[in-house]
Amino acid sequence: MKLFVLTSRIPYPLEKGDKLRIFHQLKYLSKNHSIYLCALQLPFSKEHKEARAVLSGFCEEVHFIKLSPLQIGLSLFKSFGNKQPFQTALFTDKAAKKTIAKLIKTIEPNHIYCQLTRVAEYVRSAKLRKTIDYMDAFSKGMERRKQKASFLFKWLYQWEANKQKAYENQVFDAFDRHTIITQEDQKHIDHSKRSTITVIPNGVNENYFKPQVATPKYDLVFVGHLSYGPNVDAAKFLCKEILPIIQKNIPQVKVLLAGAHPTKSIQNLQSESITVSGWLNDIRIAYSSSKICIAPMRMGTGLQNKLLEAMAMQIACVTTPLANKALQAPLDAIHVGETAQEIAGRCIELLSNSEDRQCKAKKGNQFVRATYSWSKSTAQLEELLLK
Repeated sequence: MKLFVLTSRIPYPLEKGDKLRIFHQLKYLSKNHSIYLCALQLPFSKEHKEARAVLSGFCEEVHFIKLSPLQIGLSLFKSFGNKQPFQTALFTDKAAKKTIAKLIKTIEPNHIYCQLTRVAEYVRSAKLRKTIDYMDAFSKGMERRKQKASFLFKWLYQWEANKQKAYENQVFDAFDRHTIITQEDQKHIDHSKRSTITVIPNGVNENYFKPQVATPKYDLVFVGHLSYGPNVDAAKFLCKEILPIIQKNIPQVKVLLAGAHPTKSIQNLQSESITVSGWLNDIRIAYSSSKICIAPMRMGTGLQNKLLEAMAMQIACVTTPLANKALQAPLDAIHVGETAQEIAGRCIELLSNSEDRQCKAKKGNQFVRATYSWSKSTAQLEELLLK
């Protein structure tokens, strides 16, 4: 099968969840099918020097389309007066649409696989079999961001949530197949046939993320793209509200914040107790140098890859009910708390009892390896595309 794949970002390096998901899906699908990748690139983003070579290793063709800042600005301006979500307007470019149509006509694919609603406009009217990966319920994500936003931005997030909710419904009928990352996200797609959306979970590279022998330098690690709103909120929640409670019991506790593009507000968290490392070429170093992986998520949608990776490396994890709703880990495999006091209590328990920490880590490792596999989830995707 010739599979034309459209993404909103170049899926390399793997510092964001959408990139990680599509990268592993395409690598698996390329074993039996010809992959023609078309990735959009926002005007001021930079192409990684290895991206084209890495992706060409398993794609028949790789096309990167740089979007015009003028066209994007015009699309965003127009979106204030129409029903198009800002997420979609940000990635909509007339010239890019013509290029993509030409590529599809030249390649003559058997199927189009579109990642995220933000690029649905490019192939919405294409007279070919099409599958859209919602991945997350963006509309619900916007609603959750509104709850933590300042008064000035609350209306903007709610406006975008309403537009995105309507758009998720509208594009549904333009596609033959639909996928999403969790059952929890499926519930938030406002369409009468949402039950037909196939849940394709993420996996974890168990050959890469595996237990390592190391002496921890840190007590807690938080991993994630550190300019992404939900991660920024979680990191601040950890450092400003959870950490002070832990320090009352364990004064010398050390925290590591590891991830790409930390915002100024994240960088300003650096202290004797908190290290902000920024991007690490090998994120396993962050996990293995810490006793606990903490993911105190209060907003956002989808599945937390940080938890899958840490559990695969046999690191004890602490998270919130919001994150564990998607993960579905049993309570003997993970600690869950909602308030700063509850989360701090869970961390203190694990840091004070190495036997309990090791037990949780082993249970977590067993759960992830039995439940989350790229080969299983992408085989499910392949079956869906071939229907």
